[in-house]
Amino acid sequence: MTTEVKHTFEPNVAAQSHGGHDHDDHDHHDYAGDTIFGFWIYILSDCLLFGTLFAVFAVFSNSFAGQIEPTELFNLTFVAGETALLLLSSFTFGMAMLKANKEDMKGMLKWLGITFALGLSFLVMELYEFWHFSNEGATFHSSAYWSSFYALVATHGLHVFAGLIWMTVLFVHFKRDGFSEDNKTRLACLSLFWHFLDVIWICVFSVVYLMGVL
Repeated sequence: MTTEVKHTFEPNVAAQSHGGHDHDDHDHHDYAGDTIFGFWIYILSDCLLFGTLFAVFAVFSNSFAGQIEPTELFNLTFVAGETALLLLSSFTFGMAMLKANKEDMKGMLKWLGITFALGLSFLVMELYEFWHFSNEGATFHSSAYWSSFYALVATHGLHVFAGLIWMTVLFVHFKRDGFSEDNKTRLACLSLFWHFLDVIWICVFSVVYLMGVL
């Protein structure tokens, strides 16, 4: 009698245990999906922010107030270098994602590190550009044009800076927790964010710099 009860009980325990694992996996996938969906909502809100800044820039695109004009300062070769750095960083981030999908920690961290270096180089070039413009007399207060220019370009730069901080935090998380589901979700969200910044920069390059020298 005791043996029968034991044999009857063990499969039930196994079934409950298996069902518990399935339930946990389902809950985690739901959480990851909700997190990524929520991040898409954030991206849309950022689109509204940048859309507003582009609209303001368009309104003041000819408001120089007799001050220095962009044709006197813009160096397309320099800006093309910035653009190349950011576009290349998008490629290297894609490589990091491929390595993450294969759970290749060394490869993923290597490509993420290269992405970080490219993003930091972009920021250094942008800060140098701001310094150069200010020395030439094109400051935030020079005219409505330059106010809208700095508001737009600096906002993008702040987003890149935030992305670099996020990347640094992810380095720590991956070193500590490995390829946990939470870390994979965080990396996927950062990937969306980084590629979004590339798209915004292409718009900045086209609308601000190219049109500024035409």
